Amino acid sequence: MEGSAFRGEGLDPALLPLEELADCAATALAADGKRILSYGSGAGYTPLRELIAEWFRVHPRRVVLTNGSLQGLGLLARQLAGSRPVVAEYPINDRAEKVLLDAGAMLLSVQVGPEGMQTDELKQMLTEYRRPAFVYTIPTFHNPSGTTMTGPRRITLTELVRAQNLLQAEHLELVEDDSYGLTRFEGERLPTLFDCTRGASVYASSFSATIAPGLRVGWLVLPDALAPRFVDRATDTYITPALLGQATVFEFLRRGSLEAHLERLREGLRLRRDALLDSVAVHFPDGSLTRPEGGVCAWLELPPGTDSRPFVEGAATGLAAAGTAFASTANGLRLSFGSAPPDELESAVERLAEVRAQLSRSRAQLSS
Repeated sequence: MEGSAFRGEGLDPALLPLEELADCAATALAADGKRILSYGSGAGYTPLRELIAEWFRVHPRRVVLTNGSLQGLGLLARQLAGSRPVVAEYPINDRAEKVLLDAGAMLLSVQVGPEGMQTDELKQMLTEYRRPAFVYTIPTFHNPSGTTMTGPRRITLTELVRAQNLLQAEHLELVEDDSYGLTRFEGERLPTLFDCTRGASVYASSFSATIAPGLRVGWLVLPDALAPRFVDRATDTYITPALLGQATVFEFLRRGSLEAHLERLREGLRLRRDALLDSVAVHFPDGSLTRPEGGVCAWLELPPGTDSRPFVEGAATGLAAAGTAFASTANGLRLSFGSAPPDELESAVERLAEVRAQLSRSRAQLSS
């Protein structure tokens, strides 16, 4: 199996609505090609911004479209951080970490547990450190751990941020990355942090995990005070985003195709999650695996002292990434299940276990 079959946060091409997206792109070009193929607003394709604004019951000026959610995070960090630090979860998504560091942010890490970000740890941090610019969190189907922040923990987090803003002059933003929220295939939907703050926080998401990664359409819902400066920064960065992808997404949504597609996507992800869970139970009985209710990844914790790096590199499946890639310990692994069919997932886990056993035997022979 080729390593390219697993692309971390990617989706198996079998889960993508390829034919309909091709038709949507053609329809969008025929209907609005002059606007789509020209320079446009740095805030993105206006019809899609207006539609997303309707979803969130905000003015369209608060909605900004970007070339994927990570680009939006990078622009936001450059706008807000300056010389102030940023609070992020540990383990942290490796791409998000790179984007934040490239923006010049100093990262303060708060651990993620089974119930989400450890708010007691965050509260203690806020009393000990200079005021951070924002708290960055993936509360639903966290990447890389696959965990979901509980409802009570969400309330605690938002109240903690609100209390800090009442006490100090420098504003602390709460930035929620909800790229995977719509992929839920099990369990009950929880309110977003945006819901909990009554629209006062920053909400970021992307159609990469729900329609197609290659369209590169992310978006943010920003507070009124942030939006104009953010649009100016986006315009200065790339003049205009890729409008064709945004117009294609708009046409897909306008047709009412999203919900039927999400039903198929959720079922496909559930089948892949189950295949991963079953295979890990057989081949890694000494490990503990999270059970995500959506998203595209799970976290495998092996016994303390285990170094996963040699057998992850030796297996070269592309499925697994050692915990050290996410600022975590080497006995942890992120296992991605969204980007390949169930049979390939099962084979990849088996291959990981085989290489681990081979390396263990080799070490035993060398020490004997």
